[in-house]
Amino acid sequence: MTRRLMSVVWVLPNTCLGLSLVPLVLATGGGVQIVQGTVEIYGGAVDWLLRWLVPLPTGASAMTLGHAILGRNREVLALCRDHEQVHVRQYERWGPLFLPAYFGASLWVWARGRRPYRDNPFEQEAYAQSDPWSRSESSLDRSDDLDTNDRC
Repeated sequence: MTRRLMSVVWVLPNTCLGLSLVPLVLATGGGVQIVQGTVEIYGGAVDWLLRWLVPLPTGASAMTLGHAILGRNREVLALCRDHEQVHVRQYERWGPLFLPAYFGASLWVWARGRRPYRDNPFEQEAYAQSDPWSRSESSLDRSDDLDTNDRC
């Protein structure tokens, strides 16, 4: 019990970022559910934010902020849940340092001529432990400028 409480407190600053979207999401037709110890926030304004404000060619399907998981809709959350749960565990290890570490890792791999999303070690761990599309290794080497949204 104490360990779980400590992990909640350790990631609380990032969780609050996600939870701050709940009123806007509910006001725009989205929803909220509790699954596997996380708050899943989906639809409404979150769909728009993930599509247009995530700096990837096709946006993102889902994103984790501490113990809050944002998803375009319930179906995407179901598909990406295991992948996003890996990110929850990463937040529990890194706490408030996760976002700077994640973006720093993306910058580092980009500066070395690699893909800032796919080659980010945090994403590689999440895809290695849970790939919702069951891709082969060769399909992970595709270009980042895909026409379809394949990112959790």
